[in-house]
Amino acid sequence: MSEIILKQTLIMLILMLVGIVCSKIGIVTQQSNKDLSKFILQIINPVVIFMSYQADYKPELAKNLLITFLISFLTLAFSIVLIHLIIREKEGKDTAIERFSSVYSNCGFMGIPLVNAMFGSEGVFYLTAFITVFNILAWTHGIIIISGEKNFRQALKVMYSPTMISIHLGIICFFARIRLPEIPYQAAEFISSMNTPMAMIVSGITMSATNTAALVKKLSIYKVCFFKLIFIPLVISFLIVLLCPHDVDMKIKFTVIVAASAPPAAMCTLQAVRYNKNSVYASEIFTAGTILSVITLPIITKLTEFLTKIMG
Repeated sequence: MSEIILKQTLIMLILMLVGIVCSKIGIVTQQSNKDLSKFILQIINPVVIFMSYQADYKPELAKNLLITFLISFLTLAFSIVLIHLIIREKEGKDTAIERFSSVYSNCGFMGIPLVNAMFGSEGVFYLTAFITVFNILAWTHGIIIISGEKNFRQALKVMYSPTMISIHLGIICFFARIRLPEIPYQAAEFISSMNTPMAMIVSGITMSATNTAALVKKLSIYKVCFFKLIFIPLVISFLIVLLCPHDVDMKIKFTVIVAASAPPAAMCTLQAVRYNKNSVYASEIFTAGTILSVITLPIITKLTEFLTKIMG
């Protein structure tokens, strides 16, 4: 499993480098990158998620999906509590950005291609549960800590986002056993295949706008990356392997662990811009975390495999 993750992260790193080069030589601007990002989030990702539900209905799959919802919620809730205890509120510090980046991962951009490489469409099927919980919590708890205001109306708005609509439609089609005709199915498959290359190229373009020299000097960035990429994933991995019943499918465990171990969410930078917070700092954490995840993701996966063997 760890070998698959290592191979996939190296491929993704190369694709990110393509994005960086395209930005540096002027083929793609940061403004056009925003449009590409919107296209991925509102078209490609929802299609990938919907297509993961185009599977033959099996009671075992339905049961596993519900289990994944439960484990995903407990994982993120635990991460929120843990990070609030570790990263304390300090005057003049960007505590909100550090907490958001430490809890919420790029589970869509990074998670989908990684889980797809490991388990195919079944893995993405389970990942949709994590993405659903992520969206609900990131748009409620996440917005509250970034904005400093309680605005639960965001929870209602997110339920109508393209990602959530694709999940709703996908679940309906899965349980109603509705399958797309051959031609629309193949067209959707072509769109789905664009996810990994486009998501990584867009990430590379985003990273190219970061001041690398300044990034290297900020130790606080690496503190956040340590929490997000190593400390929390290790604790979660240990708890999932230790506490989950042995009859819980291994694919569920690894899917949740990989999603939780993905680098900091790009959403933090977007919300920092929206609420006039330190968006540069958020972008630096995103860039450093994305680069370092190429190393940390295979390590976390390997350690999870080891824990599974000695505790299984």
